[in-house]
Amino acid sequence: MTGPHPAVAVVTDSTAYLPPDLAGNLTVVPLAVVVNGVTGLDTVDIDAATVADALNARRVAVTTSRPSPEAFSEVYRELLDGGASSVLSVHLSARLSGTYDAAVLAAAPFDGRVEVIDAQSTGMGLGFPAVAAASAAAAGGTLADVREAALAAVERTTTLFYVDTLEFLRRGGRIGAAAALLGTALSVKPILHTTEQGVVVREKVRTASRALARLVDIAAESAGTSEVDVAVHHLAAPDRADALLTTLKERLGGQLRAAYLTEVGAVVGAHVGPGMVAVVVYRTA
Repeated sequence: MTGPHPAVAVVTDSTAYLPPDLAGNLTVVPLAVVVNGVTGLDTVDIDAATVADALNARRVAVTTSRPSPEAFSEVYRELLDGGASSVLSVHLSARLSGTYDAAVLAAAPFDGRVEVIDAQSTGMGLGFPAVAAASAAAAGGTLADVREAALAAVERTTTLFYVDTLEFLRRGGRIGAAAALLGTALSVKPILHTTEQGVVVREKVRTASRALARLVDIAAESAGTSEVDVAVHHLAAPDRADALLTTLKERLGGQLRAAYLTEVGAVVGAHVGPGMVAVVVYRTA
């Protein structure tokens, strides 16, 4: 006769930008941000406002870097030594960051007790799968159960976002120079989404107001007839985000189970620039 399954610990990274009420059962490993040569940890030492100001200044260099494999190893060892039987580590898209690769390197010596998942997104596109994994772990799931919950949530999550300019994504190498140049030359306002291929242009519209309206339309299409949780993110654009969330609530009505609004932190902010707004739709079943 077997007893209850030992606890599975769930780890994610700081780019999930989780609302505080969802972060309780997760261990968060921060990425690093370098502003004018000074390094700090995302959401710990450097906030969104600092990065937005630096990007607006234009003369200030902002770069980001992944956690080291050693940082992940230390976290995994502490969790396993603290009583966890195994660890599931869920991270932002490997197309956007070396974070996933660093976690995989760190997991290798633990002989299968640590598994790593690529959420193929960031923001709550990462957060919703991490939370789903934590819920499965809290319910007594095995490592396989928790991994499956995370992967299923990845499949049911859609991340859409709008940026005022593609310049920051181009500068950080997160979108091709040709696509960025096209957007600038034609004064196109792009709606982007994250896929297995990274950041991809979903649609091109002519004005910011049209882009925001289309974000709502596409989010509603993504929801289909499912009950959904929705997260709205922004960088230095609280009014735009509030208006977007209000419209989404009206549009989705009774389908909407929960809604969250958070400002992205320094790492994602450095690559999208001030004015960005995003919608993440998570189909709960």
